[in-house]
Amino acid sequence: MFNDRSSLPAYLASRRSGKPRDLAAPGPSLDEQREMVRIATRTPDHGKLAPWRFVIVPDDKRAALAALLERAYLAEKPEAGRLEIEAMHQFAHQAPALIVVLSSPKPSKIPVWEQELSVGAATMNLLHAAHAMGFAGGWLTGWPSYNEAVRDAFGTSEERIAGFVFIGTPSRDLDERPRPELDDVLSIWSGG
Repeated sequence: MFNDRSSLPAYLASRRSGKPRDLAAPGPSLDEQREMVRIATRTPDHGKLAPWRFVIVPDDKRAALAALLERAYLAEKPEAGRLEIEAMHQFAHQAPALIVVLSSPKPSKIPVWEQELSVGAATMNLLHAAHAMGFAGGWLTGWPSYNEAVRDAFGTSEERIAGFVFIGTPSRDLDERPRPELDDVLSIWSGG
């Protein structure tokens, strides 16, 4: 808990995404990952629908994930070369911890768009929780997020993979990426 409110903005501004390949051990324990997900669910959620799901991929299941990615990739691209297949294996084995976030919209009067915004907010909360617990996270999408066979391994046809969140300890200093100038993204409404 931040008792000094002046330190909270600086703390939030210190969060950086880590490239999953640069996240090493130690990673969060299963209990720490569960706590991160609990925190992630404290997100805006119009209608209290919980339009998101989280799937922890334990370390001992990473080889199975790599095999799944290889099968799905070859089914879609049978001519794939060795380097493409190796990339699928590398993807599956990055960082000590992996949580798959699913967009799981619920039938409701709440528009799907608002539910998808909540999924993004929940994923960002997951990254903030990882940071608050002393880890770094990297949120990736890419080919695996859009493949139906991969999606089906984690969810249903009504769901979509919002991303793969890799979590660990940075193995090097995390670079600050270029950020937009505030005046380029912020305006003050003139009233009409």
